[in-house]
Amino acid sequence: MPTDEAVVRAQARREAAPAVAAVLVVLAAVAIVSRSHGWELLGLSWWVWLVLAAPALLLAIDFLLAVRGEGLVRTRKAALVLLGLLVAGNFVALGILVAGLVTASTSDLSGGELLLTGFAIYTSDVVVFGLIFWELEAGGPVARRRAPERDALDFRFPQDDAGARSWKPQAWDYLYVSLTNSIAFSPTDTMPLSLRAKALMGLESFVSAVTILLVAARAVNVLGS
Repeated sequence: MPTDEAVVRAQARREAAPAVAAVLVVLAAVAIVSRSHGWELLGLSWWVWLVLAAPALLLAIDFLLAVRGEGLVRTRKAALVLLGLLVAGNFVALGILVAGLVTASTSDLSGGELLLTGFAIYTSDVVVFGLIFWELEAGGPVARRRAPERDALDFRFPQDDAGARSWKPQAWDYLYVSLTNSIAFSPTDTMPLSLRAKALMGLESFVSAVTILLVAARAVNVLGS
């Protein structure tokens, strides 16, 4: 019989399961398509995408098991470590892709490969940083659910300015913050308050800018040739 603490933890974590599953599906799709088309960036085989997806697989299993009040990840620290590994994997994937842009010729690097790989990196960037925001602020999702009001804020949402102190953001609110930050390369309606929030948003904007500006520009040239 799960304890009250386990039930609250499960309720808080299961809301993020679809987002983690989306990252897993995107990375697995890149691996499958790369294998079927024989794509090899920098000579790396298709299975490198499955290696990068391993932390997402563990998180997806954990979040899906949370539906029954169970899970693999028992602490916030472990969840943050897995999310950190996903961020590191995203940087590795971006580095591989940028190196491929510099070294590969147009005939060796197709527009389809560029667009699909860039889409996978961008999607992972948005979801992973959104989940980091969600897991990090105010003690994490469990602590926010237990607290009567939001306190020790890392982000200031429009609802906070409206005086809705009892309002509590969900995983999708943080994913929206991540999405708008990745598109605008800056905060939009939600402001970062803490230094760590500003640093994370800046890091996400950097990954997004490199992916969109460099990869998209090269893909357009390849597709137009």
